[in-house]
Amino acid sequence: MNLTRSTFLRSGLAGAALLAAPGILRAQPKVIRFATEAAFPPFNQSTPSGQIVGFEPDLVAALSERAGFEYELIAQAWDGMIQGLIDGKYDAVVDAVTITPKRLEVIDFSLPYTTGGSTFLTMNEAGLTLEGNGTQVDLEDTAATEAAVAGIADALDGKVVAVQVATIQSDFLETYIAPLGATIRTYQSGQDAFQDLTNGRADLMMSSVTNLTAFLKKNPESISMNGPIFTGGIMGRGAAIAVRKGDTERQALFDTALKAMSDDGSLAEMSAKWFGINVSPKL
Repeated sequence: MNLTRSTFLRSGLAGAALLAAPGILRAQPKVIRFATEAAFPPFNQSTPSGQIVGFEPDLVAALSERAGFEYELIAQAWDGMIQGLIDGKYDAVVDAVTITPKRLEVIDFSLPYTTGGSTFLTMNEAGLTLEGNGTQVDLEDTAATEAAVAGIADALDGKVVAVQVATIQSDFLETYIAPLGATIRTYQSGQDAFQDLTNGRADLMMSSVTNLTAFLKKNPESISMNGPIFTGGIMGRGAAIAVRKGDTERQALFDTALKAMSDDGSLAEMSAKWFGINVSPKL
């Protein structure tokens, strides 16, 4: 298989007693190939030894045990990952992919496994303060959105905002922030965007709150989340496992196991372990 930088085969437990547990599908063991970026902590990242670790690898392992399938984690660049799914290069994508109306036109999703919004990250030494810091703003509330954007307009005029390419955050920035006079600079990975922020080549970085916690954890004294937290609308309604359009078998497999994890609290525990807070939805 020439699709991957690194590939890991893990075996889900498929014993009869396990498959008979409440809320678990009685699926026959099968190998499901999951694409992930392996560079988007704490959702997923690659260790020096090449192992893919993080919230989503742990999640897939738990799903495999509950639903009785074997799985493969395939490291793929984010740009083109959805198209690779559509083309059949793998069976599912687990890479903090947010459910949006635009994506639902071409792919389907499982139930969501995280909620949360997106905000900005700034270097403390820059002294940049955005109005409405920490305030939740639903983009489907037009009045609230207009007020929030107006509140940060002056601070963002002439600034450079770093963001990963082909993300909901880049769509948001082009729609709401570029007209304010800000320059939107895209990068192939969130790590590259963060590097330019810390090197002074960008004034702000935008990403999901769940992703930004990883950078904050490593740099608590030098960086901070800054500005409103935007949800809904372009920002979608939570991250979920992406499958090909019409793949109802795998969709149902994931939904049943995710619902069981939500009901017994294990999804919340896994969320708290990797993000420091519970960002799991009640399914």
